Amino acid sequence: MKTNLKKRNELKIGIWCWVFMIPATLLYVMFQGYPIITSIFYSTLDWSGMTSNAVFVGLDNFKQLFQDKYFLNAVLNSFKYMLLCVPIQLATSLALAYIFNSVIKKGATVFRTIFFLPVITTASIVGIIMMFIFGGTGSINQFLGLFGFKAVNWLGNAKTALGVVVLVGVWKDVGTYMIYWLAALQSVSQDVYEAAMIDGAGKWQTFSKVVFPLILPTGGVIAVLCVISSLKVFDLIQTMTNGGPFYATDVVATFVYRTAYANSSGMPRLGYASAAAMTFGVIVVGIGVIGNSVKSALASKRNV
Repeated sequence: MKTNLKKRNELKIGIWCWVFMIPATLLYVMFQGYPIITSIFYSTLDWSGMTSNAVFVGLDNFKQLFQDKYFLNAVLNSFKYMLLCVPIQLATSLALAYIFNSVIKKGATVFRTIFFLPVITTASIVGIIMMFIFGGTGSINQFLGLFGFKAVNWLGNAKTALGVVVLVGVWKDVGTYMIYWLAALQSVSQDVYEAAMIDGAGKWQTFSKVVFPLILPTGGVIAVLCVISSLKVFDLIQTMTNGGPFYATDVVATFVYRTAYANSSGMPRLGYASAAAMTFGVIVVGIGVIGNSVKSALASKRNV
């Protein structure tokens, strides 16, 4: 009797689990799964997306991609942005998290909120505002003019445009990773700090020799999220520079958008853009898999 009742309860729990999972699963299939599948299909077509005349070309789009200097430049710029942005974001967010967790106690919540506000601000709005701030007559040049410096075309110069976008990107997203680091730091038991204090370790020694090794596996996850997020950057660059000047800030996302919907060189090429998106998607997934492997290795080393 008890066994039958237990089985009924387990069945009932299983049914309710599926009831709650089905809506989320359907939404995922509609807005994630279906677009991915259609993109794979479109990548094999020579199609503008505006007509019914689609020609199957197999892997020709992918072959052409690796001979396309604009696509290769976009891939290079995506990795440049990532290599410049990720270390600064990780270091800055970790420093802020440590300060608001261990150094500043009073009013820490207010400071956390201030640093998190840019995260909840729409990236396109931030980009438009920053375009005016760093413009030729923007507030940055007006401030520099007070000290006798000449105005600099920050976003119109190929040497400075990417650096400015990286700076804005770091400021925009650093609050997200600060919260992640805070969660990691707060998961460390207070006994660890007290034991380090008894052993005579200072704050820096406690953090570098004791706390940081403990949160390093979590740091691996944060690093992977940061890398993937930086490789998907679109809004800021589209609104601030539109990929210019002279494609100096053109990344894969802006390349795909321009090719699929706003191709200035001719008819939009949705099939070719889908092939570009799929190729770069595979690269990003590969980086995610490698990062997850590194994280797992770090966790195993810690457990040993």
